[in-house]
Amino acid sequence: MLEPGLTYQLLRNLTSPVVAITSERNGKENGMISDAAVRASIVPSVPRVSVYIHKFNYSHDMIFETGRFAMHLLHTKQFDVVRRLGFVSGRDRNKLEGLPHHRGVLGVPVLDECFAHFECRIVNVMDTGSSTLFLGDVVAVGPGAAAGADARGELLTAAYFRANMPAEWRVEYEAKLQEAQQVAAEMSRTIKPVVWKKN
Repeated sequence: MLEPGLTYQLLRNLTSPVVAITSERNGKENGMISDAAVRASIVPSVPRVSVYIHKFNYSHDMIFETGRFAMHLLHTKQFDVVRRLGFVSGRDRNKLEGLPHHRGVLGVPVLDECFAHFECRIVNVMDTGSSTLFLGDVVAVGPGAAAGADARGELLTAAYFRANMPAEWRVEYEAKLQEAQQVAAEMSRTIKPVVWKKN
């Protein structure tokens, strides 16, 4: 028998590194945080990634409608980026304002400071109820601008972030997580087949 609380805690061990996902649509830029991104190919000449984006995230429709996004691996000295991109909605403010970035080859924002970035063109999608799984071909990649491992820290994982976030953030973080879980629970049972448009 499933115990939802225990099952969820065990499944947390499967989360990816913390990534920042950026997108652009009609001149509007946005960024968000995810811990549900993974390498999706073992073939060096066909690099691919997949990421789950909840449908209630502002970035979801931007990515779905444009067919492109950038994924950024973050480092342990970028808690401020997690808070900026993950604790508020892009519907309420320009989250990239003041965060150093430039336009990449696909026209999406690329953060200047990160562990590494991957610009992706979507090749397929899968509806998961509350989210969409985007499969992306990596068309451009680069290291972050921070010079050397000492300057950027280690790769940021969800477990590291949860264990080391400032104490004053924890109440807000837990409240936002619970709110997202409640919204997702209402959407999770209805899954519709999707045929991805050819670009």
